[in-house]
Amino acid sequence: MSAPAAVLAVGGPLGGVLPADLTVGTVLLLLLAALAAGWVDAVVGGGGLVQLPALLLVPGLSPVQALATNKLAGIAGTTTSAVTFLRHAPPGQRPPVPVAVPMVVGALGGAAVGALLASSLPGEALTPLVLVALLVVLVVVVARPRLGETSHQRLHGGRQVAVAAALGLAIGGYDGLLGPGTGTFLVFALVGVVGLAFLRATATAKLVNVATNLGALLVFVPQGHVVWGLGLLMAVANVAGGYLGARTAVAKGSRFVRVVFLVVVGALVLRLGSEVVGDLLA
Repeated sequence: MSAPAAVLAVGGPLGGVLPADLTVGTVLLLLLAALAAGWVDAVVGGGGLVQLPALLLVPGLSPVQALATNKLAGIAGTTTSAVTFLRHAPPGQRPPVPVAVPMVVGALGGAAVGALLASSLPGEALTPLVLVALLVVLVVVVARPRLGETSHQRLHGGRQVAVAAALGLAIGGYDGLLGPGTGTFLVFALVGVVGLAFLRATATAKLVNVATNLGALLVFVPQGHVVWGLGLLMAVANVAGGYLGARTAVAKGSRFVRVVFLVVVGALVLRLGSEVVGDLLA
């Protein structure tokens, strides 16, 4: 067994500590990826597009360990951005409680179930489905330029609670199983289905994203998949990016968030599309 594999194979509640052959240059690149991911996640979601692929390049790190460590770093950034939104967003742009609470509860359970499946179901099987979903999201947002400029909540009462819980459960399950694009799907669901403006949807998505990360970690930590040293280092950078991103989104408003949203969705489509094409040609 190689040195990194030996370190990463440490089981129990603490999992691995730090891969043995990480160079200073690799660590710096991972920290830069975590900083960028925190900013993107805070503004519009989709930080996993940056952070998870960077972790998958670490020698000796299995996909499930990369996913688990990504959750540890991610929960620090999403918590920071959620608190920043709550403190600095105007009252009318803060998360609506009747939507946020059931969505958080559903997301927590969904992410735990998804994390349980993560070690047995290959993520590649979901990639084409995620790609199609993202293409639909991109087309809808481009075709409706006024979508998400202002809040027009379409659901009320018990129906609102049920739909929010179902969305949280479904997207939380995806986040626990695979991850990249979760924040993007949350924002689109809150804009396109619930009827929130982009800024308010982003603020709400941060609370839900905290729950998805927590739900996954409740499974990954006891299984020993989290590489703690690496995850905590990246968490510090993710916190900084999350704070800066949340302040940027609050200052710039829904139109800015919409533009970043389209850029991130486009980048996700290109990356996942290249994976699908590569698998077909292999």
